[in-house]
Amino acid sequence: MEHWSGLGARPEAAEEEEEPEVKKRRLLCSEFASVASCDASVAQCYLTENDWEMERALNSYFEPPVDESALESRPQTFSEPETCVDLTNEETTDSTSSKISPPGNIQPEDGSVFSFITWNIDGLDLNNLPERARGVCSYLTLYSPDVVFLQEVIPPYCSYLRKRASSYEIITGNEEGYFTAIMLKKSRVKLKSQEIIPFPSTKMMRNLLCVHVTKCGGLPNNILDVWEFLGKPEHCRYTWDTQMNSNLGIPSTCKLRFDRIFFRAAAEEGHIIPRSLDLLGLEKLDCGRFPSDHWGLLCNLDIIL
Repeated sequence: MEHWSGLGARPEAAEEEEEPEVKKRRLLCSEFASVASCDASVAQCYLTENDWEMERALNSYFEPPVDESALESRPQTFSEPETCVDLTNEETTDSTSSKISPPGNIQPEDGSVFSFITWNIDGLDLNNLPERARGVCSYLTLYSPDVVFLQEVIPPYCSYLRKRASSYEIITGNEEGYFTAIMLKKSRVKLKSQEIIPFPSTKMMRNLLCVHVTKCGGLPNNILDVWEFLGKPEHCRYTWDTQMNSNLGIPSTCKLRFDRIFFRAAAEEGHIIPRSLDLLGLEKLDCGRFPSDHWGLLCNLDIIL
């Protein structure tokens, strides 16, 4: 499995005569401020309190304070449980779950279907982020996919997923800024190895996250676009639609198929055939926004042995 990872471009380093540690801290402050949408002085404060460790500082920034008055002053922080919860068995009263309409193709338990979700969850948009994260988790609870590919994940969002989705193993393409993540259901997928392939010429700190989980024989050269293979179904043609999705407040109408699934069939030992493709995240949350500015994609594949 291969997965693209994109990170925002770092600002240029400080002047040459500065000490290396000073340059490093300047870059950390700029990166923190970019991810958290705060002033550099606020970034420096959180980083200093957390020994200049980015993930700790971001978690400290996003985690809710313990007193109720502070919670009211910062309504957009994560509310995380103290203990791990198995997401696939979680019973939730979140109104999001009652609004989600399953397409009628939830996978059976006999192993004849393999399912995965790919979703750009827009972790860089901090508006209503806790409720939007809970919305994404509601879809994972409902469909219980074998694998989940996520884009634009930020450290506190990843920490939230690790606590809510303890039945999944989470592999990330980075630990700072924003990055991709692959979630593997422990009961269904066995991790063999992983690697991160850097792109030396990138100006946006992108890389390729590869997770090797299964082997079905030799792979032929033909690679197909699953949406095209399924007859180009109109209901899941566009994954980024500013006419339907108001999260970004873009006045013009843009309909694009940004998020795509490419498939290469296995050879003689087994056969996997794409069966269905559906969009996720089409329902607004109680906050009046969607889980992301992108729709997610749920793909089911038939396994014929």
